[in-house]
Order: sequence, then structure tokens, then C-alpha cells
Amino acid sequence: MAGELIQGTLDMLVLKSLQVEPMHGWGITERIEQWSGGVLQINQGSLYPALHRLTRDGLITSSWRVTENSRRARYYALTAAGRRALSNEQTSWERLSEAVNLIMRMTPG
Repeated sequence: MAGELIQGTLDMLVLKSLQVEPMHGWGITERIEQWSGGVLQINQGSLYPALHRLTRDGLITSSWRVTENSRRARYYALTAAGRRALSNEQTSWERLSEAVNLIMRMTPG
């Protein structure tokens, strides 16, 4: 990862990337990298534990499918609970990032 993500942010980004359509792990990392303008690069050692955690928590499901390149891959999809969690996380993130931006814009004096 280019820069460290705040604890829990990776889960939110994975949920967001799956909001569009079900994807396999490599597709998720590519989407996050693309949407972040190349700033965020998620490695497999971080992604797969997050995918297992989100599956265990009922926020995503997984199933085997064939990719565009005719390879078998596990695809992940949001559940209804995952959509609700994403909405809650997005609201919390917006509040947190606005607060941090307010502090960072402060000038001494």
C-alpha cells in the first residue's frame, strides 16, 4: 500500500468497490487503485484477510465463477447487510474526514 490506511478503511473501500458489481480479488485491488488515482495499492496480504473478515461478518458473499480470461476465480458480492454497513461507514468517514480537514486548515496565531 502506498501509505498506510486508517484502521478499518480497507474494509470500507472493499465494500465500496463491490457496490458496483461482484468482483474477484484482483479486480477489487485494481478498482481501488484506479479510483484512488494510483495512490492506494492494496496487497494480497491485506486484501484476503479483509475479504475473509467481511464474509464471516455477513457483509459479503463469495462464489466461484469463470473470469473474462476463462479462469476460475472467487467472486465477492455485497449482501444487504453489507450495503447498510457501507452506508453507515461512508457517513462516519465523511464526518471524520471533514473534522480532520478542519483541523489541518487551522493556522497558528
